[in-house]
Amino acid sequence: MTRFLLVHGAFSGAWCWESTAAELRARGHRADAIDLPGSGDDRTPVGAVTLDAYATRVGEALAADPEPAVLVGHSMGGAVITHTAGRCPERIASLIYVAAFLPTDGMSLVAMTQLPEGAGDGVQDTMVVSGEPPVATMSDEDSREVFLGECDEAEVAWALPRFRPQPLQPFLDPVRLPGGALTRPRDYVLATKDHAIPPALQRRMAREGGVERVVELDADHSPFFSRRGELVEALDMLAAGRAG
Repeated sequence: MTRFLLVHGAFSGAWCWESTAAELRARGHRADAIDLPGSGDDRTPVGAVTLDAYATRVGEALAADPEPAVLVGHSMGGAVITHTAGRCPERIASLIYVAAFLPTDGMSLVAMTQLPEGAGDGVQDTMVVSGEPPVATMSDEDSREVFLGECDEAEVAWALPRFRPQPLQPFLDPVRLPGGALTRPRDYVLATKDHAIPPALQRRMAREGGVERVVELDADHSPFFSRRGELVEALDMLAAGRAG
């Protein structure tokens, strides 16, 4: 039995992980998903939403139970779990990145998208930034194409109304890792049909981030919808032997 803590990406919330968490629990695991500040049902003011605030929220969830967790991050959530792992590695059994950013020390999410392999990032290409503090928004049409391209109509209809504007500051904040590197084991689930994080960038991040194992899914940016069964199988396999 493994304890999983599932962290969502930008524009999203714990809701994206609900069915995946239920399937993991059906396999005998413990699985919880949380809303990051300013996301999902959380109403933290935009001005208080930073990468540090995200990591604090994840750290609190980790500390709520003495058992180290397999920490799973999707998309922007990869930067969040990386930043968190620099703060409390003792609470983490391993890290799993699902179509996610894996920044090295001192790198921000935006800096990662500016690497040559980041060309074609559908989020950076379509999001509209406005307001002060700034937030990013995406149209339903763009969200569907970038995030949900391989999902069935029922999943699309359920997900689109749940997306929220994304505070921009966490995109700009650099990840900080004491000692300059992650110390916990890490694995990667790569989405080969991803229009948000180009697969070439995912491969580079996995290679440069010290990932031990890569599982490739024939999936869009939302494998928890489009390839849920395969994703659950991958999480189960990658977590085996890591917990505790």
